Amino acid sequence: MKTIVLKVDVDTFRGTREGVPRLVELFRSRGVNATFLFSLGPDHTGRAIKRVFRRGFMKKVSRTSVLEHYGLKTLMYGTLLPGPDIGRRWGDILRGVEASGFEVGIHCWDHIRWQDGVAKADEGWTKEELDRAAERFEEIFGHPARTHGAAGWQMNRAAYRLEQRMGLAYASDTRGTHPFWPIVEGEPVRCLQIPTTLPTLDELLGFEDITPDTVHNRLIRATVEVPEYGHVFTLHAELEGMKLLPAMERMLDGWAEQGYRMISLADYYGMLNPASLPYHAVEMGEVEGRAGLLAVQGTSFSF
Repeated sequence: MKTIVLKVDVDTFRGTREGVPRLVELFRSRGVNATFLFSLGPDHTGRAIKRVFRRGFMKKVSRTSVLEHYGLKTLMYGTLLPGPDIGRRWGDILRGVEASGFEVGIHCWDHIRWQDGVAKADEGWTKEELDRAAERFEEIFGHPARTHGAAGWQMNRAAYRLEQRMGLAYASDTRGTHPFWPIVEGEPVRCLQIPTTLPTLDELLGFEDITPDTVHNRLIRATVEVPEYGHVFTLHAELEGMKLLPAMERMLDGWAEQGYRMISLADYYGMLNPASLPYHAVEMGEVEGRAGLLAVQGTSFSF
């Protein structure tokens, strides 16, 4: 399947305001499709400061120039500055993405709160966060969300179950190699997982002398081989939509030269035969270049 799914995570107030319109313009100029997943509530990026105690976090910060990419003001939201409400302030931008023909979905309500809290949260906490996001999404777009992609690839048992109850046919909350039906603590969930398969730019920058000017080469090399189910690439409005926009342009051009078609999650799901897809456990594991544990595609099951 010579396809690359483009999945855009939108984390912040600034990324929504500046990065999203630039990516829409770029994708339209190249004739490619993508899915945009939005943070819909307050931007509390500054509260990520507590991650300094997480193993590997400071190393990642030093490699990826967080201040340069996010800006000082964003890094003060939720601490020295109140967190602005993304969905309420930039609803017109979000609606404009869908009006331009792109799929839209839920990333989260509060990015930092979900990424730092959901792994150890109970069902009540998780449901409240998802309900807030779902209600705001429907308020903005006038219809329920059809997909979800977890902030920071962080999930818990209740979150997978709630996706099923929300009636989502597919979600992209995990890292892995191919689409699968998730098994959560021994029980199947009827919401197909479409995992991110390629490394993200912020996971590559700083390794082996990779720079913003050369990082596209690493991604283009990673797609020389065409796996049975193609590739899924997660990008960020705050990175590829801003300082790393030239790298994104070069990747799109390189992938087009390789003969790939860039599509949305909805496009991809429509090409699959869900009944033929395997079952895998969802586990928490490490991904090279990223601090902490993430939801990953685990052991396969036969039924």
